[in-house]
This record gives sequence, structure tokens and C-alpha cells, in this order.
Amino acid sequence: MYKPRLHAIVGTGLACAVWALPAAADSQARIVRLSDVQGTVQIDKNSGLGFENAFANLPITQGTQLRTRESGRAEIEFEDGSTLRVTPNTTIEFSRLGLSDAGKRVSVVDLEAGRAYVNWLGKSGDEFTLNFSEEKVVLTQAAHFRVSSSSSSAEVASFKNDLEVAGPSGTVKVEKKKMVTFDVNENDKSTVAKNFEEDPYDQWDKQSIEYHDQYSKNNSTPYGYGYSDLSYYGGYSNFAGYGMLWQPYFAGVGWNPFMDGAWAWYPGMGYMWASAYPWGWMPYYYGNWLFVPGFGWGWQPGGWNTWRGGIHYVGAGAVGFHAPVPPAGTVSTVAVGKGGPVLANSPLLHSVIRSGSAGLGVPRGSYGNLHHLNTQVAKAGSVELHGARQFSASSAHAGGFGSGGRPAGAAGMGHSSAGAGHASGGGGHSGH
Repeated sequence: MYKPRLHAIVGTGLACAVWALPAAADSQARIVRLSDVQGTVQIDKNSGLGFENAFANLPITQGTQLRTRESGRAEIEFEDGSTLRVTPNTTIEFSRLGLSDAGKRVSVVDLEAGRAYVNWLGKSGDEFTLNFSEEKVVLTQAAHFRVSSSSSSAEVASFKNDLEVAGPSGTVKVEKKKMVTFDVNENDKSTVAKNFEEDPYDQWDKQSIEYHDQYSKNNSTPYGYGYSDLSYYGGYSNFAGYGMLWQPYFAGVGWNPFMDGAWAWYPGMGYMWASAYPWGWMPYYYGNWLFVPGFGWGWQPGGWNTWRGGIHYVGAGAVGFHAPVPPAGTVSTVAVGKGGPVLANSPLLHSVIRSGSAGLGVPRGSYGNLHHLNTQVAKAGSVELHGARQFSASSAHAGGFGSGGRPAGAAGMGHSSAGAGHASGGGGHSGH
């Protein structure tokens, strides 16, 4: 995996790594994040099992395939925070996730069929290629665009900056706010559309980008993937003798970071831990978890030079704590606790957030100020919420409504506070 320069954020003691990736993970292999799953999404990890049900926080490695069914949508985050989103009835393959000779990240994705949105941030000279039909788009700078591909035609629509699409008929320029179609039956002949046509899923793509932009503003880590979820679902507190520790909202005293998730097996890498929590990426591969009496479990950032397998902590942990152990004798995905949840097609309009849930079951951006709700849950043990449906292909907008009845979509989401209080009463795990 790519090894960036060490950023000194918070010091940590010697790690108690109860499980680590094999040496293959320290090579030039790269691992990116399946960051959002809605509806039916399936993954083929080259494990010999074919397509399996996918869930958020599964690692994506070179050769992985994803496909969405009629109701499925998914988002993939790359290391710098760039994102790729796919809509229903789409199949993609990550044919290359590696490094160039110069050490830059090189990503190649094949859109076999369906529709994909790319928001490439263009950082650090990394390169991204999207292959579709007989064409390809190669990016070395920022771009935001939509591509759809079928057996008869393909279409590229640019939202930001100009694109160049290379194909059998040569290179075609797609200007900002322009669309170009390609006719598969005529050697992929290109035609510039007279009007820019919006797609029903454009709003989902737009609000997903706004969510990441809003909640990753203060990122000081060398990585972007997963940071926006840390900011939305939790906050930092300064503890004497420990430094700055991050904890998810609604954690509760009985909660530990390894109580819900799954072991997922990958060829050449063995089992990797996939957290069930919507924020569960960065804290499981960098830094360390530690238990502080009177506070509970917190995550200490750092260790950016080393990719870890997901189960690592400092100290003895809470009384009675036992870290999950990777299974043996199987390559099947093995769930722990509530496992890796797949969100329902349409999130419930009514839900209860309880202490001990640590954000499990709360779709990102679906409610406003989680910091405020965290304070309420800490006092009362639970909070009942009534929200609007999230984005669907026929809805006018995404997002939802917070407990106060105000919009909590991307435009109305409250930013989580850095000095947040933490739910500390009523431990134990509860569903939604």
C-alpha cells in the first residue's frame, strides 16, 4: 500500500496488534473503501465464492467487482477522498489499484454496464481512468462527470471542467455542462447533445459530494477516505495523559469498537475486519483504540505509515473485553455481533437512537446536529426521531429532517463539534 510521509498528530504507545495483514498489504497493493451501500449491492472479491452481499466498509482491492441490483446504489472512496458512485443495475470492476514508477496512485475502473458518477479531486498527481464501451476517460486533474453505458450507446456528461474521451473515432472533448453520446453500432460515433439533460440520480450525487465537502473541511490527516464520517458521527476530546481521542456519538459505557462487524477474506491478504459502523474505516486501519476509565473507548489518530488489519488497541481494554479473532478454515464472510448491515431501500421514517448504538443504523447526513442529539441521548438514554425519506429516484430531494423538524439534507446538516460531549450512560447494544 502507498506509504505517505508521517504526519505527527497524536503520539501513541506500543500497539497491541492482535491481528495484522500479511506482508502483501505492505507491498504496492492499494486498498480503497466501499463507503456507502444502499439497497442490494454485491461484491466479488476473487475469493472463489463469486458474488456475495456487500456492505459498507468492505475493502476494495485490485480485481474486485461490484454490481448493483434494481434498488442498489454504492459509493467508493479513494485515499484522497475522491469518490465513485454507481446507480442501480450497474457493474464495475477495479482492474487496477496500484502505483506508478513515480509512486503516484493509479486507479483503473471498468464500467461494464450501467451508470457511474466520478468526483475526482485531482490531488498529488494521482491518475484515474474510467473505461466504458470502447472509450476511456483519463484524469490527472480535478473532474466531476457522469457516464452511462449500454450495449447500444454510451453517454458522458461533464459537471466540472472539460474532459477528453478517447475512443475508436479519436479523442472527443466534452466541455463543462455539455453531453456527448456514442453510438456503439456506428463505430462509437460521437454526437454533442444540444441540451444538458439532468438524470434523476444527479441529486443523490450532488448531495453526497456536499456531505463530504462539509464534513471533511478540517481534515489534517494524510488521508481523505473516511474522514467526513468521523466528523459527522463523532468528535474529539482532550484527556490528560492520553491526548486527543475521538469517540463516536451514542457510544455508551458498555460499547466497544469491535462488537459489531465482519471478517472478510481477500486473496493474498487473508481476513480483514470490516466494521459495521457507518464511520468505521479510518479508526480500524490507522492509529490505536484505547480504553479510558470513566470515558470508554476512544481512537487515537496516527500510524499513517502502516496499514493494519482492523483489530488493534493499546492497553488491556475494558474489564471482560475480548477482541474478535479471525476465523480459520473458511473463506466465507463471518459476521460478529450485528455483522455488516445493508441499509434498507427506504430508510424508516421513525427511529430511536439509543446509548450504546454508536451511530449504527443512522444513515449519514440523515439528521441534523448529531452532537446535540448525543447530549440528549446521554441524558435520557434514547431519543425518538421522525425524519423524511432519503433520496429516491422519484423524490425531489435527498436528506431528511432532524428532531427539530428542520431539513437535515446536505444543505441543512449541522457540523459536529470538536469538543463534543459523549454519551456515557445506559450502556449495552440496541438495534433500530
